[in-house]
Amino acid sequence: MTHFDLAIIGTGSGNSLVTPDFDGKRVAIIESGTFGGTCINVGCIPTKMYVYAADVANTITHAARYGIDATLDGVRWTDIRDRVFGRIDPISESGKNYRVNGPNTTAFLGHATFTGPKTLRIDSGIDSGNDTGEEVTADQIVIATGARPTVPEVVRESGVRFHTSDTVMRLDALPNRLVILGSGFIAAEFAHIFSALGSQVTVVARSNALMRKLDAEISQRFTAVAQEQWDVRLNTTLAKVSGNQRGSGKGQQNGDASEVRLDFEDGSHVTGDVLLVATGRVPNTANLGLDVAGIVAREDGGVVVDDHGRTNVGGVWALGDVSSMHQLKHVANHEARVVAHNLAHLDDLRSFNHGDVPSAVFTSPQIASVGRTEEQLKAESRGYVTKSQAYGDTAYGWAMEDTTGICKVIADPDTGELLGAHLMGYQASILIQPLIQGMAFGQTVTEIARGQYWIHPALSEVVENALLGLGLDPQ
Repeated sequence: MTHFDLAIIGTGSGNSLVTPDFDGKRVAIIESGTFGGTCINVGCIPTKMYVYAADVANTITHAARYGIDATLDGVRWTDIRDRVFGRIDPISESGKNYRVNGPNTTAFLGHATFTGPKTLRIDSGIDSGNDTGEEVTADQIVIATGARPTVPEVVRESGVRFHTSDTVMRLDALPNRLVILGSGFIAAEFAHIFSALGSQVTVVARSNALMRKLDAEISQRFTAVAQEQWDVRLNTTLAKVSGNQRGSGKGQQNGDASEVRLDFEDGSHVTGDVLLVATGRVPNTANLGLDVAGIVAREDGGVVVDDHGRTNVGGVWALGDVSSMHQLKHVANHEARVVAHNLAHLDDLRSFNHGDVPSAVFTSPQIASVGRTEEQLKAESRGYVTKSQAYGDTAYGWAMEDTTGICKVIADPDTGELLGAHLMGYQASILIQPLIQGMAFGQTVTEIARGQYWIHPALSEVVENALLGLGLDPQ
C-alpha cells in the first residue's frame, strides 16, 4: 500500500490542484476515462469549435438579406471533425504523458473506489503500470470526477443505438436526419450545429418550451425562434424507441444509416438516422464507494461540501460538477483555485463564491444569463423593474437586420442594484460581460450606464440602452 500526501480523483479541473505548494510532496492523479475531463474532450471546447463552423455556415446561408448572393456548396464533415479532434486529442495525450512521466506526480489510469475514509483501491484494464488493483492512502483526497450524461430508461432498455454528447461529435458522417431528445443547453447547441451544417433536426421536449429554466421571456422567445429553424415537438412524452440495434458491427459511436423511430404517448412519432440523447447530466459518483468512506451525498449522487469544498469526512474534498449545483467549467475552475489554496493552508481557508454565476448557451441565437429571473423575484415577493431592449433598435442592430435579439435587465427600483441580465442574440456571451462585472463589483445601474463611455455605434449600445431604459438614471 502506497501513501501519498494528496490523491486527486479526476483530471479535469482537479488536474490544476498540483500547485507549487506540493513541490517535493507525493501526489497521486487518478483517471478512469479520457485524460483532461469533460471540457477539453467532450464538452466546452470541441462543441464551440463545431459551433464556430456552424456559425460560418449560417453566415453564408443567410447572406441574401444583405444583398449578397452566396451558396453553401458543401460541408466536409470529416474535415470539420478532424480539425476539432486533431487539436484536442494531442492536448489530452500530452496532459496524460506529463502526469505519467513528469515530476512530482504518480498517475493511475484506472477507476478509484473508496475502501475507507482515506483509502482507495484503483482498478483498470488499462496498461499504465499502476493499475493492478493497488490500494493507496493519502493525507488528503479530492473528488473531482465530474458528471456524465443521463439516459432515460426507455432508451437504455430499447437496445437501440444512440449517442450522447460524449460520442456524437465523432460520427463518421453527417446524418441526414438527427433526432435530439432533450430541451436544455446541450440539445440547443447540437441542434444549431447539425442543422447549420445540413442535417434535418427534430428536437423532442417534454415541457412546453425549450430551456425553460431560463428567464421565461427568454425561454419563450428562443422557443419561437427554434420552431422556425427546427422541427420542435413540445409537450411530448416518449413511449417507445425502436430501430437500429446496438451491437450490429459498427457500435454505438459510429452508428449506421438504418432508421431509428421514437413513438410518443399522443400517438405521433418521428424517425431519424441518428438519435442524440441530451436529457441532462448527473454527478459521476457511481461505484465510487462514498458510503464505505462515510461521505454524505445528495439524492442525485452529488457530493455534499461546505463553502470551502470540504466533505463531512476530514481531509476529503470535492469540487466541480461532482459536487457543485453549477455544472459549468468556469465554476469548476473557481472551485479548484479555492480548494488548491485550502489544501495547503488549512488554517486560512478560502470560500467559494457562487453568487450571480453567469452562463451562456452557444446556440442560434446565443443566450447568456446572470443573476435572478423575473420568476424568481416574483417568488421572493421582491420589487423590481425590467427593460427588454431589442438589438434591432440600435444602429448596429440595423446593420445586422436583427429581428429577434434582446437584452433584458432587471433592477431594484429603490437601490438601483442590478438583479439580473438575460440576453438572446448575436454574441450574447460577450455582450453580457459588463453586466456581470457591474454585479460582481456592486455597481448600480446608473454607475454601469453613465460611468463609462459606450462606443458608438457598437452593438454594446444595446446594453447601455437597456440600462437607461429602466428609468433609474437621475440625470
